[in-house]
Amino acid sequence: MTLPGTIPFPEEFVERYYKNHWWLGITLGEMLDRSADLYFYKEALVAGSVRLTYRELQEKVNRTALAFLELGIEKFDRVLLQIPNWPEFVFAYYGLHKIGAIPVMCIPRFSQREIEYFCEITEAKAWIVPLRFEKIDYQPIISAIKSHPYSLKYILVIDSSQEKGKSIPEGTISFNKILAEVDPSKYPEDYLESFKPDPNEICHLMPTGGTTGFPKLVPRTHNDFYCNIEYRAKAWQRSPHDITLIATPLTHNMAIEVSLNPTLLTGGKVVIIPSTHPKDILETIERERITTTILAVAQVQQIVDSPELDQYDLSSLHVIATGGSSIPPETIKKIYKKLKCKFYNVYGSSEGPCSQTRLEDPEEIVLHTVGWPICPYDEFKVIDSHGNLLPPETEGELVARGPCIFRGYYKSEEENREAFTPDGFYRTGDIAKFDREGHLIITGRKKEIIIRGGENISAKEVENLMIGHPKIEQVAVVPMPDPILGERICAFIKPRTEETITFEEIISFLKDKKTSVIYLPERIEILNEFPLTNVGKVDKKRLKQIITEKLIQEGKIKP
Repeated sequence: MTLPGTIPFPEEFVERYYKNHWWLGITLGEMLDRSADLYFYKEALVAGSVRLTYRELQEKVNRTALAFLELGIEKFDRVLLQIPNWPEFVFAYYGLHKIGAIPVMCIPRFSQREIEYFCEITEAKAWIVPLRFEKIDYQPIISAIKSHPYSLKYILVIDSSQEKGKSIPEGTISFNKILAEVDPSKYPEDYLESFKPDPNEICHLMPTGGTTGFPKLVPRTHNDFYCNIEYRAKAWQRSPHDITLIATPLTHNMAIEVSLNPTLLTGGKVVIIPSTHPKDILETIERERITTTILAVAQVQQIVDSPELDQYDLSSLHVIATGGSSIPPETIKKIYKKLKCKFYNVYGSSEGPCSQTRLEDPEEIVLHTVGWPICPYDEFKVIDSHGNLLPPETEGELVARGPCIFRGYYKSEEENREAFTPDGFYRTGDIAKFDREGHLIITGRKKEIIIRGGENISAKEVENLMIGHPKIEQVAVVPMPDPILGERICAFIKPRTEETITFEEIISFLKDKKTSVIYLPERIEILNEFPLTNVGKVDKKRLKQIITEKLIQEGKIKP
């Protein structure tokens, strides 16, 4: 059965993927069970004071699945998961998979506006949310959501250690309490088997990183997402000996596709922390003997530039990676020098197209490419504006289709018409090219090209040139309107702490690097913090609005 609002894979592709064993017909709940059968004695999850073996994690997940069933959550019911990096996320995520219900990922920072939207578009039956996380008090949001006539039937609140013992808001249910009250002995050992979903059914709905309006939702089936997980694990060369740190939100694709699921698939240990701060990350790497992790670029930049870096024993770290945005080659070189470990240059999206460098790749490949697609059976190609295939070393739009790649956004007919080619290739919106050996090189976003007097300029290229300046912590380049040339280059800069930087310093720095005049910014704007989209990326749409408004106020362009 297909969830209304989703687009199934065409039958001919389903047959092909099964015939070639690219799809194995395994659900995420089964994946966890298989690892628990094999590695029952090994530690699987570490989260604060919680430490669980695979067998203990399996028992927690099964208990959660039974609690959901007793509550009234059924197959295909959508459940909003707005849970920080706490063990409850892992219990709920796999517990829902066990009964065929569908998690809807909601990052902790989502406000009332986003939760209302997801309640409406998904017709969610339940919402799992903390009472408080860091500085966020969810109780006003809970009260507001309760007052609307959504399809939402259950609001399950998680009692954090600071909140335990306090009364929960009226009309809500304690998630911790319903888990504690379940009696698994009442059920046959194979009771949950009858609720197992079909692998072709949806395993979760993931918000995209879109910058316009509300996030679109990406439906992933158990089959296509498991394929992503399996080939990510193989490309990464994961093993039962790996200890993986997750210090990015578990409700992001990067955390569950790159770290959580591949680690549990291969029998490794997952260590999750709610903090994103470099000090906490470094302490955890040392304490837990972390072997691998993927972090946001900003996190890695802060770590390699930390004056306290030498105070930590990071000798266990074997591989580190970044995702979410491109990383400057200068930062990769610092990783090699200061962390003394391997680095993976990773590209990917919630929709499924994923690529990365490999352990054996020479430095030059890691510095300047994102390697090969992780799944050799996904079709990646670069096309021109007419849909024609382009040869190697020629830039165009990257499109992809295959067993790891979704088939359409949830309840988004208009967007889906624009997001796919006539033959079913997903338009990534990234400008890319392949080198002669087939390595993928991302050169920019289709919507992040600055057209200055007819000259196409990659915003990413300008950012890479500027980020090497010692006074710059973060930079985002956007087009600013110009009555003569159409667009000019504007660079928004966040200086490092206690640093000031001038336009003249930037230009001198770039000229010293023999930078072409094409890539020289024509204006800089200093910000203490960058505006972010709903999924934590720099909101370039807002930056364009800021500079446009300033130019209007200065009389340089007309409203």
